[in-house]
Amino acid sequence: MSLITIDKASMGYEGKTIVRDLSLKINEGDYVCIVGENGSGKTTLMKCLLGLIQPLSGIVSYGDGLKQNEIGYLPQQTIFQKDFPASVDEVVMSGCLNKKNTLFYSREQKKTALENMEKTGILSIRKKCFRELSGGQKQRVLLSRALCATHKLLILDEPVTGLDPIATLDMYALIKNLNKSGITIIMVSHDITAAVNNASKILHLSKNDYFYGTAHQYLHSEIGKKFMITDCPCDVCQHEHSGGGVQQ
Repeated sequence: MSLITIDKASMGYEGKTIVRDLSLKINEGDYVCIVGENGSGKTTLMKCLLGLIQPLSGIVSYGDGLKQNEIGYLPQQTIFQKDFPASVDEVVMSGCLNKKNTLFYSREQKKTALENMEKTGILSIRKKCFRELSGGQKQRVLLSRALCATHKLLILDEPVTGLDPIATLDMYALIKNLNKSGITIIMVSHDITAAVNNASKILHLSKNDYFYGTAHQYLHSEIGKKFMITDCPCDVCQHEHSGGGVQQ
């Protein structure tokens, strides 16, 4: 089932088009990585998906009952976020604010927060101050917060920026596990190799065109060959390289 349908949509600011005539579908369970050069429109597209800006033309629609305020969003960390003087509990619970109808969090919202902290492996640090955590721990806290807003779709903006190699691998593994559990992932990334190794689909934006397809298709596309220097790691291509051929 399609969660997001983009039909001939152009996006930009004050009449200036940055993303032009984009058409694609993001289905339930997809793991989509958005890559491309600086200025190609990755941030513009992300803002449009979140409803922060409207398309200049064309249509962006949502399926399966998805609403824009039910999309979990993990932005790039800012200095303010890194030094936020609150407990892990408080930061994670703030992800429920869009669903909060009273001055207090409901029992169900508290239960959801605990479940999400368990999913991201931070239950043991829930009483600690956020600004005292390591970079990897902070990202897990913010990911838990984003999960409190949704059970369908996460949009992640460069979620491993500033993390050390081990924390980076841990974060990628966690995101992949969340996708396997049924959550659709849309991730903006500057690391094309990691995108291909983790995502099921790649959206590569450029200033004049775009590619959208599976990671395998991307590796065999003209734009994929331009940016990737390694052989395709998929099972089909590895079988071909070993001389086994492809069964028809």
